[in-house]
Amino acid sequence: MRKIRVESVSKSYDGEVILDNLSLEIPGGKFFALLGPSGCGKTTLLRLIAGLETVDSGKIFLGDQDITNCPIYKRRVNTVFQQYALFPHLTVFENVAYSLRLKGISSDELSDRVHNALKMVRLTGFDAKQPRSLSGGQQQRVALARAVINEPEVLLLDEPLAALDLKLKEQMLLELIRLQDTLGTTFIYVTHDQFEALTVADKMAIMSPHGTIEQLDTPKKIYEFPESKFVATFVGSSNLIEGTLRIREGIMHVEVDSLGTFAVYFPVEKTWMISGRKILMSVRPEKLLITKSECLGFSNHLKGKVVDIIYYGRSTEYRVQVANGKLLMVFEQNEEHFPQETIDYDDVVNVYFQKENVVLLEY
Repeated sequence: MRKIRVESVSKSYDGEVILDNLSLEIPGGKFFALLGPSGCGKTTLLRLIAGLETVDSGKIFLGDQDITNCPIYKRRVNTVFQQYALFPHLTVFENVAYSLRLKGISSDELSDRVHNALKMVRLTGFDAKQPRSLSGGQQQRVALARAVINEPEVLLLDEPLAALDLKLKEQMLLELIRLQDTLGTTFIYVTHDQFEALTVADKMAIMSPHGTIEQLDTPKKIYEFPESKFVATFVGSSNLIEGTLRIREGIMHVEVDSLGTFAVYFPVEKTWMISGRKILMSVRPEKLLITKSECLGFSNHLKGKVVDIIYYGRSTEYRVQVANGKLLMVFEQNEEHFPQETIDYDDVVNVYFQKENVVLLEY
């Protein structure tokens, strides 16, 4: 499968810039996610790739082919929309067969391809059903079957699971992963839901509210090593602590007013990593250990008071107020097999974390 390459693309509506000189390369045959807040331009980018909109400037390539001004019907690109867009007066079979009938495919080949597509999305036996009789997840599968029956090189999915409940959404995410793996087609998945993007993507791009790419990498690297304050707070949760960077004999520390000095280890050098400069420490809540007892062997230690406790079932979030008034979020897994210390409101607790768990960000 050929890759998609977006070169210096800009797009505005009524004078408002939606995409600003955006460049992006999407690998062929992979499950790629575009993640960003509402209004950041991710759906606009999808529509430009599909040919549903035209660029103001820049170019879009499918492999080496310039498809910037290529008509929709000449692009081997199909789209699955959030609303499914099924024909309510047609059966499941006829919905899936619709584009093949327009091409004049013979009846035998058409029937074989429709049944294979329905089998692929696990809807064998649903041929004669009407869309209104199907669940949301089943309707989404019909939309997928209709999209893949033409064997597109690229499948665009625009918030496809937004209307589904959490349990069904989790099931459909696994179905999409299985389908992409079976087809080997390039999937480009647009969402504002970080859970969806982290679950499905081989690679993902984080879009800023200003229509630019903030970070492009694997989900694991983006989560573990965010490159900006926006990414650290948009993808997951993060404790951001302002401080001053100190570098002595190649060893880095961060001084934080009223809290002390913290050991940090960051393997990547940045131009802004200068001793005496203001920076941000980012620490994920699950990387923190909370306890009323003392623990040895940790690089960093804070003391504070528990002001909030939020029970999520699988985990508990504690919010701990430290000496400078800042609230730290601490996530603790609820493990029945391991007795846990009872921590309550107003308890004075110790919070520990290792220097390797600190990500340094530009202030």
